[in-house]
Amino acid sequence: MVQLSTSVCLLGGLLGLFLLAPVQMAPTPASMCTPLRTLNNSLSHRRRYMKHNFPINYTIRVHQHEVFKLSNISRMRLQVEGLDELVLQRLWFQVNQGVLKKILRVMPERHPSRPYTAELEIRFRDAEGVFVHSHPTEVFQQELPEVIQDTWDDLTEEHDRVPESRWRYASPKSLLDNFCHTMHCLFSECFASKEVQQDYCSVSYWRKGRKKDLEPKS
Repeated sequence: MVQLSTSVCLLGGLLGLFLLAPVQMAPTPASMCTPLRTLNNSLSHRRRYMKHNFPINYTIRVHQHEVFKLSNISRMRLQVEGLDELVLQRLWFQVNQGVLKKILRVMPERHPSRPYTAELEIRFRDAEGVFVHSHPTEVFQQELPEVIQDTWDDLTEEHDRVPESRWRYASPKSLLDNFCHTMHCLFSECFASKEVQQDYCSVSYWRKGRKKDLEPKS
């Protein structure tokens, strides 16, 4: 496993703090786009490494909140009026940190997809570190809305204390599909097309309107 960097340790400490007041919604910092686009380049190979190198119908056990889809984002936006995008971005990093760890955990050292997944985790942590340093410390000291805090608490609970009813089974490929789709939704400014505006938060976009540079490669 890749050793945690100082930035990632800082993120874990800051993101777990309770918030005290709402934060004004701000655009995605430009510095975030380079590591996220690099991450997206890696994700474009997910079909090859997360589907072709696993048995048919292979699934791994993850927390129910780690099956993080576009529908989860839509639901949270409806539940919390004026929900700041930054709060969802923080949650996105927390969710996918656990997803990547669980995928790596099931892979033997010589699994053909392990180097790819390890590299993906490195690029994810690079983006995570930039995310932390792109915002003032005070941003991470704000109180989370109740529905987000409840989800956060569930995700950070000790595994042996998580009720069986909260575990789900999902394929590595579907987890990285969710990873990719929600990344585009929450950091859409980094993936905006100059030709036409895309709604990356729409399920229909991913079903019918995929661009070649976003589509998984065989």
